Amino acid sequence: MRRVYLDNSATTPVDPEVAELILTYYTTKYGNPSSIHSFGREAKKALEDARQQVADFIGAKSAQIVFTSGGTEADNMAVLGTAYANKHKGNHIITSAIEHHAILDTCLYLEKQGFKLTILPVDEDGLLHVEDVEKALTPETILVSVMHANNEVGTVQPIAEIGKLLKGKGIVFHTDAVQSLGKIPVNVDDLGVDLLTASAHKIYGPKGVGCLYIRKGTRIEALVHGGGQERKRRSGTENTPGIIGFGKACELAGQRLEADAAHLKNLRELMIKGIMETIPDVKLNGHPTERIPNNVNVSIRYVEGESLLLSLDMNGIAASSGSACTSGSLDPSHVLLAMGICHEIAHGSLRFSLGRANTVEDIDYVLEKLPGIVERLRAMSPLYDNERGCNSCTLKK
Repeated sequence: MRRVYLDNSATTPVDPEVAELILTYYTTKYGNPSSIHSFGREAKKALEDARQQVADFIGAKSAQIVFTSGGTEADNMAVLGTAYANKHKGNHIITSAIEHHAILDTCLYLEKQGFKLTILPVDEDGLLHVEDVEKALTPETILVSVMHANNEVGTVQPIAEIGKLLKGKGIVFHTDAVQSLGKIPVNVDDLGVDLLTASAHKIYGPKGVGCLYIRKGTRIEALVHGGGQERKRRSGTENTPGIIGFGKACELAGQRLEADAAHLKNLRELMIKGIMETIPDVKLNGHPTERIPNNVNVSIRYVEGESLLLSLDMNGIAASSGSACTSGSLDPSHVLLAMGICHEIAHGSLRFSLGRANTVEDIDYVLEKLPGIVERLRAMSPLYDNERGCNSCTLKK
């Protein structure tokens, strides 16, 4: 049976060049970068070289990169660290309704501690409007956190425009760029952000390592204390092999960015066209053009996403119904609900996220299998009635 992996927004395979390099720092160059002997100095130099690679990829300086255990820790550090360091100035935080739970849950945690939280709506394409950010600002606002690209529907947010709005106002601006990095250009100065989150395993690097970019002069409180590593901003012995792999993955992603984007966009459009032409009652979720090139998110009416996923898996096709971090939940996507999609349709959502190893033959295989799966599941669904339809909500094409 053919196996097709289309869940690259959950994680990507480690690039062979990255894997080979990482292995060296597990086996022969295994020194602790805090040690002063030759083994430690060797590891320290490699770690700092990797820091420069990551910085170069996002247009930053190496001293502005703090390595973390991944995107979730970096998001927590951005939100909690900013709130605690700036609470003397104000206690108001602004974010959007479609953020990753690493942001939303952290903001809700702060709300329980007395911080004020504004969660801004998005439109039916999952797009946040800059004027809504402007209207939400108060003299107490200390942080605005808006993701660069949504992990479920792929919509790219107007981060640069928000950055221009906030410039000079003394408000810290954070963006979660976990899903945009390596797919579209990401430059901290062009975006106008003070903090930026990234993760290695979304760009063909290893799991368990990420980073937070911190613009010089941005006040942020450390959350992890101990040995004073990462310039006292994140203590603990660094994950040296992972960090070195992250650096190499950034270097390779920079070299391949344009070619990868063109390849992924071609596959994306082929898949969208094929699904829309072969399966009735389907809605494309997310902005039709302002989206990352590897994302295809559709709602297929009258069937449940879980049944679709299981049926696809039986045919060797790996996809998801949303964020990998909430894949065990039976609740519909908070992102789709925030976009105004009703529960019934949100439950029938599928996310196909493409990677650089995918081919036209992979897409053809999915388009060969998916219509039959949908037809079979609809035949068993009490919701499906060609004559009567469903009055519970509407499905916009």
